[in-house]
Amino acid sequence: MRERAAGTLTAAVPAHLLLNPNIRADFARFLLLILSLAGSTAWIVGCKSPEKPLPTARVHDATRKFAAAAKSAAPVDAQLHTEFRAADGTDHLEITIPAHGGDTAARADAFRVLQALSGVAVSSGLTQDDPVESREGWSVVFRRGGVPTHVVTVDFGGKSAGAGAAVSRAGATGQAKLAILLDDLGSDRDVAEQIFALPYPLTISVLPEHAHSVDIAEEARRRGYEVMLHLPMQSVGKEQPEQRELRPGMADAQVAALVEQFLSEVPGVDGVNNHQGSQATADPALMGELMHALQGRHVFYVDSRTTAATVAYDTARQEGVPAAFRNVPFLDDVENVAAIEEQLKLAMRGAREKGEAIAIGHPHPATLEALRKMLPKAKGEGVQLVLVSELVH
Repeated sequence: MRERAAGTLTAAVPAHLLLNPNIRADFARFLLLILSLAGSTAWIVGCKSPEKPLPTARVHDATRKFAAAAKSAAPVDAQLHTEFRAADGTDHLEITIPAHGGDTAARADAFRVLQALSGVAVSSGLTQDDPVESREGWSVVFRRGGVPTHVVTVDFGGKSAGAGAAVSRAGATGQAKLAILLDDLGSDRDVAEQIFALPYPLTISVLPEHAHSVDIAEEARRRGYEVMLHLPMQSVGKEQPEQRELRPGMADAQVAALVEQFLSEVPGVDGVNNHQGSQATADPALMGELMHALQGRHVFYVDSRTTAATVAYDTARQEGVPAAFRNVPFLDDVENVAAIEEQLKLAMRGAREKGEAIAIGHPHPATLEALRKMLPKAKGEGVQLVLVSELVH
């Protein structure tokens, strides 16, 4: 069994890739993982001790781990999509790796993603079928006790149906669409006025319970800006928490009451996105209660994606809440004008490649200066600036 697995995988990898010493070393480590899986499977068969099927919650937990591992191993502009309990009864993960460096580089990136997924499979007690290669990429089925639990596809050339869909979403103008969302409004009225002075369709997200939350939101709406509630949620980092925030383990009634209170404090919002929330958005129960609280309020939800383990977007779609997510890097993790300009260039490139993109920044002086310099160039770059709501599905 070990020899068959090794032979099949070696044949599946193009020979010219194995000439690269770095890829060859990665492949050797990956092969050891596969042989470990094969050995584990043979031991189970020999003992005739069949494994019990994984409970649904543990299958979904493995899916989130797969997504986090793929996010870490893939290039920064790779696209990930998860689907819980697809029509075939398994969880699906689709990973698209753009071929910026050519087909060979994209295949190497895809191989590293598969290597990372194999590590998750071992820790989750799953076995892995041999990868099936097509012209578009690789497809892998993961199992528990012979029963499929996950189907993972890795497109290593950006040639999937998603790429065609992105072209069609660009619209009749032939321009890609980019929405810029500016978070953390509510404390500084002067900063808000600087945003209002920018003659572009921008969306702002206002924190509740701050000194100028209400008047900034009202003035923004009067001037035609789109306004969202920047909903405080618990983080796993050292960020300064808000006085009140959504936390895993809260009772359903507490979640509903807090969401109701926050919405009343920033009245008339068009949508909601998370403030911080790397721990909260990874909690399925909490996200389910949040989406229940948002149902029927005619608002959309945008997942800021502060963690690769987030389930917020998928939960919103499952619960019928219109949703979208940040799909290009944050604009201002580095508060430097030149660095933010480069991030804006990446956002525009991401919009062209995907057809549409949502970027998130903050009202830092460096961010506002970079926006003043870069936004006039968007049209010439083939990018149409739009409100976030135009990219919600």
